[in-house]
Amino acid sequence: MTTITLTTDWIKDDFYAGALKGKLLNLCEDVNIVDITHQIKPFNLSQAAFIMRNTYSHFPENTIHIIGVQSVPLKNQDFLLVEKENQYFIGADNGIFGLLFNSKPDRIIKLNASLDYPTFPALSVFAETAAALVAGKTLDTLGTESSEISKRVPLRPTIDESVIIGRIVYIDSFSNAITNITKELFYRVADGRKFQIYVQSNAHKISDISKSYNAKPEGELLALFNSLNLLEIAMNGGNAADILALSTDSTVRVRF
Repeated sequence: MTTITLTTDWIKDDFYAGALKGKLLNLCEDVNIVDITHQIKPFNLSQAAFIMRNTYSHFPENTIHIIGVQSVPLKNQDFLLVEKENQYFIGADNGIFGLLFNSKPDRIIKLNASLDYPTFPALSVFAETAAALVAGKTLDTLGTESSEISKRVPLRPTIDESVIIGRIVYIDSFSNAITNITKELFYRVADGRKFQIYVQSNAHKISDISKSYNAKPEGELLALFNSLNLLEIAMNGGNAADILALSTDSTVRVRF
């Protein structure tokens, strides 16, 4: 059974998801359709890339991922089928694939789709491409090989000898604020030195790394490295991002 995942910027109960699932079930035999999320903020490619980047590797080989985020491309953009690590990704060439992967995809196919782009390409182009893959069609029959994808530069921390300035890139279900500061970068720059982590301003600072969310008393701010090995700002029993008015792009500064 082939798995097809859906990641979109549609609201939860809109008809788009239902229509797409119905179309896929009509076109494909014996498929497992998995909703990764339909809660991406409209047109937010960075949020979609973060969720997909930290999700797709947990799916089995030959999974097909439909990315319906900003899916109506600009006039000079194409629809793409991308192969990476024995998985397939279908979406618009709007920069999402450049944000999603740290290295070049294994194959890039410009899909045979009309230049008169439909208003609901996930229902037509994406669903039909997924069905063709499920039916065993080869990538060569679905479009033209390409070597390029549209690229967007992911937000990276700035570093000097004694300071890392990072940004919050994602806020999870518990209002924990995940930064773009990796564990490896943090300890490489630290080089054994003590540190202070300043969240948003000098008014909120943390001077140690916790091992778990309950390592501090309830209601106290803490920092830890999460399962993605990214520095995360949290609060035991509280909603850190809400209480501190944090959002994506809020600043987190580490001074050694």
